[in-house]
Amino acid sequence: MSRTLRLLITGGGTGGHTYPALTTLSAVQRRQVPHDVLWVGTANGLEARITAEHGIPFKAITTGKLRRRPNLKELGTNIADVFRIPVGVFQAVGHAARYLPDVVLSTGGYVAVPIGVAAKLIRRPLVMHEQTTVVGLANRILARLATRIALSHESSLDYLPDSARGKAVVTGNPIRPELLQGNRAAAYDLFGLTFEVPLIYVTGGAQGSKQINTLIAEILPRLLPHAQVVHQCGPAWIDQMRAVELPPDLADRYHPVPYVGGELADLFAAADVVVARSGAGTVSELTAIGKPAVLIPLIPTGGDEQRKNAAYLASAGAARALSEPRPTGELLLAELMPLLADPGLRHAMGQAAAKLGRVDAADALCDLLLEAAQGPR
Repeated sequence: MSRTLRLLITGGGTGGHTYPALTTLSAVQRRQVPHDVLWVGTANGLEARITAEHGIPFKAITTGKLRRRPNLKELGTNIADVFRIPVGVFQAVGHAARYLPDVVLSTGGYVAVPIGVAAKLIRRPLVMHEQTTVVGLANRILARLATRIALSHESSLDYLPDSARGKAVVTGNPIRPELLQGNRAAAYDLFGLTFEVPLIYVTGGAQGSKQINTLIAEILPRLLPHAQVVHQCGPAWIDQMRAVELPPDLADRYHPVPYVGGELADLFAAADVVVARSGAGTVSELTAIGKPAVLIPLIPTGGDEQRKNAAYLASAGAARALSEPRPTGELLLAELMPLLADPGLRHAMGQAAAKLGRVDAADALCDLLLEAAQGPR
């Protein structure tokens, strides 16, 4: 593309919607495509902070979320949000009409709907990306308006309206390239790990998970004779996890940390098994790097996406899933012990995970954007 590409990005609320867009933008930048970018999101979503950190021009709009089965407390919020949606569409049309993008990238969340409508109204191509195995409500709406639809999983085709399936292509879910370049030895040095037993990396996300932390605390005395654990437990939980009573001769095999940042790639490279939630970003990372996992879905989430993501990996032999609403420590231990005892099983699961992964997802989505930008409007 000889002239400057004008790219409008929308999507956010959570990291699962924000980071794929950011990673795709990085792919555009790596190709040295002359470009100009504007990100439209909500003022209180993660995207507002991330764009500020990366110096990306940002405009905020009002938006509403329609809860499909609201309880009494949420009913009033639902009614208020119904009135916010037209305001958001009006704002979105204003931003889009002033910016006049060559192409719009939508990575989901309710903020994406007004911009998707605006793209249609000003006749600009819309490339919609879905991260989860289940296509969410916002993206089912946008699928009818989109020029092209990028899916992370083949199975997501079943959730699209019939009229939209011909526009869909499976690109995978973009992950940060640095996660593929971890150094196992660096993680062993950083945490003072041993080569005597396998390493389990446990994470409940940046803030930690009460459920996962409680389960791990319960089984640690029985787990540590067979494994060592690096546990991202969240800043609010670090003191509590450090205080867990452990057999003195095994205590140095447990390494709770409040947060994992730049060392994540090294930890992924070093881990023999990962225990985690099954959000779209986590699933994409585990499959891209080819790691066996025991997944503990967050239940409920909208559309029950996490449980379906976990089932998708489990059915492919890439993970074990604790899909019960209230899994016990015994169940978690029962899933972990065979993996710890059998390197061959871990290897087979890792290979099965890698078959589902798409390390080139950001480039594939970048290709789709450039193609749509040059196509007829």
